[in-house]
Amino acid sequence: MTLPAMADAVAAHADWQVFLVSGLVLGTTGGLIALAFRGEKPPSGFREAIVFVTAAWFAFSIAGAIPFYSGNLGLGFTDAFFEAASGLTTTGSTVLTGLDSFPPGILLWRALLQWIGGIGVIVLGIWLLPALRVGGSQLFALESSEKTTRPYGRITPFVYRLLILYGGLTLSCMILYLICGMSFFNAVVHTMTTVSTGGFSTSDQSFGQFQGTAVYWVATVFMLLSSLPFLYLIRSLERRRFTPDIQVVLLLAFVTSASFGVFFFERYVVHDTPFHMFTLAVFNVVSIITTTGYAANDYLRFGPAVIVIFFVLTFFGGCSGSTAGGFKMFRIAILTAYIHALLRRMIRPHRIAAPRYQGQAVSDNVLEGVLVFAVLYTGSFAGFSLIYMMLGLDLETALSASGTALANVGPGVGNTIGPSGTFQSLPDAAKWSLAVEMILGRLEILGGILLLTPDFWCD
Repeated sequence: MTLPAMADAVAAHADWQVFLVSGLVLGTTGGLIALAFRGEKPPSGFREAIVFVTAAWFAFSIAGAIPFYSGNLGLGFTDAFFEAASGLTTTGSTVLTGLDSFPPGILLWRALLQWIGGIGVIVLGIWLLPALRVGGSQLFALESSEKTTRPYGRITPFVYRLLILYGGLTLSCMILYLICGMSFFNAVVHTMTTVSTGGFSTSDQSFGQFQGTAVYWVATVFMLLSSLPFLYLIRSLERRRFTPDIQVVLLLAFVTSASFGVFFFERYVVHDTPFHMFTLAVFNVVSIITTTGYAANDYLRFGPAVIVIFFVLTFFGGCSGSTAGGFKMFRIAILTAYIHALLRRMIRPHRIAAPRYQGQAVSDNVLEGVLVFAVLYTGSFAGFSLIYMMLGLDLETALSASGTALANVGPGVGNTIGPSGTFQSLPDAAKWSLAVEMILGRLEILGGILLLTPDFWCD
């Protein structure tokens, strides 16, 4: 919280005191807790890890909400918690309007929450979720050269490489934003929310505040890079070559086909140069499928077909082991391979046809994990949608809100929570439910559901 405090102090805004006091109180509390348990060896089993991660996500959201609640924004704690949870889970949904006139500290704090949440999501996805058999890092167990789902064996070498890659993407993106004409502050904020695929901006217009096409292509490239598996990027850089990966190919195929589809319908509504229209189509598609949530314009006015395209893209997500949310391309590839093998066995019942990924047979454990996740994902989406409808939301808003929260996308469809709207007008009960759903989506669902089972708490 020191950085937002410094930003507000330079701008002579009184909120610097809020950040400074909040940082001191929380820092002191954390330090005292650490000293109180110094020397104690904490339990390190599977159940302890699940409890810790789930509790940490809620605790950090509460801590992150304090500046929103205590500042001059006039937010209640519900809205403050919603904004903080949306930031840390890199969802990008917001209850704030009038961002153009906000003090720099709050804007920087929102970006910092997403940037920190982005790196946390990667570590969570690579190190904890494989134990649940729903994490995308299971794909490394499919390679014959791998003896474990944990690359590099120990965590230290991997964290070192991960931080270098994340920092390198951040620095490169910021430099290119500056070259494209962004101010230094805008470049810093949007870099953090781009590489984390978070989507918070400094303006109610989101990326629509920027002119030209270069800045859109820079954002598009780095959103795509951040939605690729970070282990894949690390190993490709170490080997100095990029080998084909099914989930990467799938992501690029979906982006290409959806972009041309949006461009086809967009040209009947928008009267502009073809290249600029195509740029905006690609940008908006990449923003949604990578669960970033930026908006260049109100793409929902392009017609019902475009609305359907973006609604479907909400569920896809990026690749496993990246900052992106959603269902993930790894699981889509596994399910597709399973369905293909099942159809082949139905045609010839005596044929042995096992689902394969990257030429390797998919183990029963991996397949079971993906199938269970698919059922839970669908059930969670439907269940939360019903809750929102019972709270008074119309069908379109309820379905869209549930989908965008579970996939950590940000904007939904419809006039209320679409790219030109916010979540401010929703009832408080819906905002709390959405915040829980965001965190549940970030924990890949099963981690949160396990806490509700009696067996989890029994020896």
